[in-house]
Amino acid sequence: MSTVLYIKANAKPEGTSRTFRIADKFIETYKEHHPDDEIITLDLYKEGINFLSEEGIMMHMPKPGEGRNHPILKYAYQFLEADKYVFAEPLWNLGIPAILKAYIDYICVTTVTFKYTAEGPVGLCQGKKAINITARGGEYSEGKFAAWEMGDKYLRTILGFLGVTDFTTISADNLDVIGQDVEAVVGNAIKKAQELAEKF
Repeated sequence: MSTVLYIKANAKPEGTSRTFRIADKFIETYKEHHPDDEIITLDLYKEGINFLSEEGIMMHMPKPGEGRNHPILKYAYQFLEADKYVFAEPLWNLGIPAILKAYIDYICVTTVTFKYTAEGPVGLCQGKKAINITARGGEYSEGKFAAWEMGDKYLRTILGFLGVTDFTTISADNLDVIGQDVEAVVGNAIKKAQELAEKF
């Protein structure tokens, strides 16, 4: 049995987020094909994730097992103990929502999710895999604006830092482009999500 951590980062209410329409369908299909797996949904806005406090920063080099129930460090242990990760967030101003960056700061904890060695940092979340589901207003998957996309790139990089190198992206692009068939784009992304959920 695997544990899947479903990390949601969008302030929009249920039913209005195009990102969540795709991601929720991924989770629904995943459950159908992996009925014995545990799904933990972590809605960052409902969790009230905030920026790191002085206390939180001071706790970021704990001794093994220390702070497992700490209101901030508990997220790093939860992340470490999961087997698979599903991220769902829109592209905001070419990057990820600030609340998701705050969450990343929570889970990047020395001795928990990574460590420093004589050869440099080593991720402690190896052997796990992630999928990132994102909705974007323009075309950022290819072409001249692809270099501007720093949301999915950041998540791929930081998860690689933590040892998660099996990383897949599902993106719905051009959703704010005039004349675009938004429902068709979202529908195609949902279809891809359902296909990938079967073997994730």
